[in-house]
Amino acid sequence: MLEKKQFGLLGKNISYSFSKKYFTEKFKDLQLEDYSYKNFDLQQIDDFPLILNENIDQLKGFNVTIPYKEQIFKYLDEVDTDAKKIGAVNTIKVIDDYRLKGFNTDAYGFKSSLKPLLQGNEKHALILGTGGASKAVAFVLNKLKISFNFVSRVPSENNSISYEQLDKQIIEKSLLIVNCTPLGTYPNVKNLPDIPYDFLNSNHILYDLIYNPALTAFLQKGKEKGCVIKNGKEMLQLQADRSWEIWNS
Repeated sequence: MLEKKQFGLLGKNISYSFSKKYFTEKFKDLQLEDYSYKNFDLQQIDDFPLILNENIDQLKGFNVTIPYKEQIFKYLDEVDTDAKKIGAVNTIKVIDDYRLKGFNTDAYGFKSSLKPLLQGNEKHALILGTGGASKAVAFVLNKLKISFNFVSRVPSENNSISYEQLDKQIIEKSLLIVNCTPLGTYPNVKNLPDIPYDFLNSNHILYDLIYNPALTAFLQKGKEKGCVIKNGKEMLQLQADRSWEIWNS
């Protein structure tokens, strides 16, 4: 009899998630009948040990999504160097003796999907939101030597500013704008970050980490101004494939 291998997604209110469908189809394509993928929908991260205890003999790895990419650290035995620098984990590998090691594959997915869009004149960016995903975006921009400001309703970081501070000068200087907030996610598709869209032009790149819907209200505004636009679907696929490599390494 084949040993069952269980993988899953940790998050809150994640019935919409891409990961379960993606990995279930991958296992089917690879004819891995003993592999399964499950959504572990937790209302609080403190329930994570229960999930572990109930499934420990079969669990091989997790993906981690909103809002637990930072909160998960306290349950990990080891954290990969990049994930430690980023300050967010979105992939966990169950290693020998049930030890948990955290990784960040968001940075890999974001960098790989962003680079083909860059023209070389993007010297400054705006990162909308300050959650776990924004930390991976900031890590990548540092690597690419693109300066940035976080934009937040309540600025707390040294390089963060408020939405109210965004003006013509800042928008025209910031040729890359990345939405790391959940604003515009299905079913609330009319929501969008409160930035002055009138100052956008064809030199701008608008990148939205959201993938459902494919064209968010944020991206639609950019499209109307002639911006290069991209949603988060390719990033998600790339980070998922990188997770798969980690689990199998």
